Amino acid sequence: METANSRNCGAELSDILGPQKENFLGRGRLCTDQAKAYNDILDCRTAKMGSHTLTCDTCGKSRVSYNSCRNRHCPKCQYVRQLLWVEKLQCRLLPVRYFHVVFTIPEFLKPLFYLNQRECYGILFAASALAVKKAASNPTFLGVDSGCLSVLHTWGQALNYHPHIHMLVPAGGPDPDNMEWVAANKKFFVPVKALSGIFRGVFMEKLFHALRSDQLRIPEKQKGMYAAPELLKKEVYSKSWHVYIKKTFKGTNQVVSYLGRYTHRVAISNSRIQSVEDGTVKFRWKDYRDRKTKIMELPCAEFTRRFMQHVLPSGFYKIRYYGIMSSANSKTKMEDCFRLLKAARFISFYEGLSTYEILEEILGQDPFRCPRCETGKMMYGLAEAKGTDP
Repeated sequence: METANSRNCGAELSDILGPQKENFLGRGRLCTDQAKAYNDILDCRTAKMGSHTLTCDTCGKSRVSYNSCRNRHCPKCQYVRQLLWVEKLQCRLLPVRYFHVVFTIPEFLKPLFYLNQRECYGILFAASALAVKKAASNPTFLGVDSGCLSVLHTWGQALNYHPHIHMLVPAGGPDPDNMEWVAANKKFFVPVKALSGIFRGVFMEKLFHALRSDQLRIPEKQKGMYAAPELLKKEVYSKSWHVYIKKTFKGTNQVVSYLGRYTHRVAISNSRIQSVEDGTVKFRWKDYRDRKTKIMELPCAEFTRRFMQHVLPSGFYKIRYYGIMSSANSKTKMEDCFRLLKAARFISFYEGLSTYEILEEILGQDPFRCPRCETGKMMYGLAEAKGTDP
């Protein structure tokens, strides 16, 4: 591997997936959700997605634009959605410090996870959130009602399969009597090893329940281990369950800035792809062992296989809220928290604005201003009335 340079040769994800279409779609190697994502990414902003015509309401100039696929796994379709989500999030964040916590699973569980994604990802979400709640409510540690925002990622920098939860946890919470906001110390409100132990215990309790209820398919090569609870327990408690406390955010501005570039990521962005030629793709990745950015080279077929591992089940929510940050507590516990902190709740800047006005604010200019006369607006549905002038 060589040191990466910053130059992007203009290659996109669709340039890699296109030549591999017969290899993956033609041979039935993908499930329904993966096949849909594959086709959407290939067809995004092409004639296959259909088109719409915008016509200037002043001079009559028309412009045909191809539609976006809006698939959440497409690197072209996340930017505006991400900004709108972050703006809404700011309205529900407390003006306190936040901890960034990462929950991972042992290697031996990954085959089970990939075979039962909806069920196992759900267990991972629930177990990590409950572990934080148990730790925070323990009077030995902090003794407060806590909450969190959790984001599921399934990839590492090299596109390997690596399910893990990124979590934002307020550095404190209301006391049991709801009379005082109790702030956590700078490091965290519970030792990391203690949190890891709680997480492992909660996770395995939920996993054993799912196994006893026959909710999970067992990988062929691991049937012996999952059929014998004592073997599974031995494997579980012989492995380290890593929980990382990565950094502390000092307030909502830092949190929002961080989330703005993190939550709506897909497994790889087009900006990381360096080149595609002779059946090989080169892309930038960060090697966290030596903290250096490098170039990885993979056959396009292997790159495609790795990328498709990270297509989530249809309708599965990869961003979730728990405890005091949950939607159910938005008008109750969160209001109490703002009261205890003597802080006013943020009101969204975009509230009451039209779609046109929101896009203008996000992009910093009017995206619908006519490029020819520079005074009119490019509008839908005016082509027949004005005539066309492409």
